[in-house]
Amino acid sequence: MARPDLHERLQDQRKLREAQGRIRTRRTVSRRDGVRLEIDGRWLTGFCSNDYLGLSQQFEVVAALQDAAARDGAGSTASHLVCGHHALHAQLEQEMADWLGYPRALLFDSGYMANLAVQQALLSEENDVCVQDRLNHASLLDATRLAGCRLRRYPHLDSEGAIRQLKHAPDGAAMLVTDGVFSMDGDIAPLRSLSLVARMQQALFYVDDAHGVGVVGADGRGCVAEAGLGVNEVPLQLATLGKALGGHGAVVLGEEALIRHLAETARPYIYTTALPPAQIAASLAAVKLARRDHWRREKLTELIGLFREGARRLGLELMPSETPIQPLLCGDEATVMALSAALEQSGFLVSAIRPPTVPEGKARLRVTLSALHSAGQVKALVEAIGAARDLVLYQKSLTPVSV
Repeated sequence: MARPDLHERLQDQRKLREAQGRIRTRRTVSRRDGVRLEIDGRWLTGFCSNDYLGLSQQFEVVAALQDAAARDGAGSTASHLVCGHHALHAQLEQEMADWLGYPRALLFDSGYMANLAVQQALLSEENDVCVQDRLNHASLLDATRLAGCRLRRYPHLDSEGAIRQLKHAPDGAAMLVTDGVFSMDGDIAPLRSLSLVARMQQALFYVDDAHGVGVVGADGRGCVAEAGLGVNEVPLQLATLGKALGGHGAVVLGEEALIRHLAETARPYIYTTALPPAQIAASLAAVKLARRDHWRREKLTELIGLFREGARRLGLELMPSETPIQPLLCGDEATVMALSAALEQSGFLVSAIRPPTVPEGKARLRVTLSALHSAGQVKALVEAIGAARDLVLYQKSLTPVSV
């Protein structure tokens, strides 16, 4: 029997994506200046980055990177377990553990790799199960599949659904996994009730707080701390360095025995080059600023309130989010793409999020706010969204309806 032609398969898949309006293209940024970006020769005000605290270009952070690069070079030269583990790596791990109140932390090259590492190292048997929120990040879902254990999913934010899935799971080891802040909806998981579910069902509770650490809570310690929980209730959590902290990489924090096991067995940790020491120096500076500069979170809170008030005034369909992630539901792919294009013409860069990243019929503009935005920029964006909506609705009204 002849094998299928791979190129023909790829062409068919491409045609399907075109028909569904799901072709994805990269935008090349020539320069950045705070929240402004130069793309194709035009300067746009960006409302789509995850630089929530505005630390990616902060002077002390950049200076730390430059100084460390001059002293230690461009790369770490090896994996952590060979000769790539630098004193700066150890210092950052200790700093993150101290800040978030955990016994130990372990650095990874990205949040995606960290999530793969946790499940691959802890859920290795066929009867093991990972129970997850239906809207968890793709890296958490992929990690379960690659670990070879069983995946069970519960309705979004539904603690009762989580306990039902755990009750009917096989008798192997169990892990309950959730995002802290959901990256496409901006809402926060019910961590207190989920921690009780995990304890009742003898499941290890793991929280990916990539979009919460640095932002949630007056001190920026994230969703776990804001819920009044710690290592006893949440034995493992993830914090990224590339969102609110403006850099690159991730940290898994947890009990001593769990982190030691990851360091000794997790393939995504063992078999990859350690992050450059210069990058780690930048993250160390960013963590210290995030801990010190409470005004950044206070400014974000003000901007979030300003955006939501303006959106309500214009009758825009908001989702229930009190975080810097402020999605506006648009429904279908054509509408969200038209809105995003209209906003770009008005000088704003706002991402159009479409399936399969979000569920069918839930396409949206994903507006993200930064402490570097001004009140005037946020007000101007709201007015631009309202004008874009009116334009798109008018254009739709002119489109003939096929019979």
